[in-house]
Amino acid sequence: MPLYKTITVDTTTKVLIWKIEESFEWLSEGMILTQHCQNRVEGMKSDLHRRGFMSVRHLLKEVGYTDFDLFYDEKGKPHLKDGKKISITHSFTFSGIVVSTAEVGIDIEMQRPKILKIAHKFTPVEEYLTLANEDARIRKLTMVWCAKESLYKSFATKGVRFLKDIYVEDYRLDHPQTQAVVHFNGRRESYDVWFREFEGFTLGYALLTSR
Repeated sequence: MPLYKTITVDTTTKVLIWKIEESFEWLSEGMILTQHCQNRVEGMKSDLHRRGFMSVRHLLKEVGYTDFDLFYDEKGKPHLKDGKKISITHSFTFSGIVVSTAEVGIDIEMQRPKILKIAHKFTPVEEYLTLANEDARIRKLTMVWCAKESLYKSFATKGVRFLKDIYVEDYRLDHPQTQAVVHFNGRRESYDVWFREFEGFTLGYALLTSR
């Protein structure tokens, strides 16, 4: 079973990562889905997306939940019926969840040079031009994207802009932890954010600290 990584953030917050190596058939065996999720997975054209979707159900099982404990609101944000908070991510061959008593967000991204071309859309690029080389810029920009995507998922409000409304405090690559703020329409939320890197991917996860 490729449960790739488990991170205990605190006594009420846990991150789980799955490395997707199995077939869709293996991941589906014995896994019962709600009708809504069954329809979703049947409508997916990509085998990798279908496998990613099912791997998340295995992660849920690892922390004592089934697909029937999960529901989505009108914004598409996932929730757990027992009141705990959850966020879900999937990128290529990795999927992940974070479960907590506090609001949370999570994102996994593959580290790719294309992020250099879109960086200006989500962060002030000049802040990263002093980094030693292109590889370091790709790594850091991917982290910043993961942080902002995690906060966007947690904040879950239409109209929030990555560039204008989400601020990630600067940090060193050798100390991959920071704070971030989402400020939109009079609502302000502060988060602690952590990063991990593995096999050419970046993981970012955020935990609400105050409103």
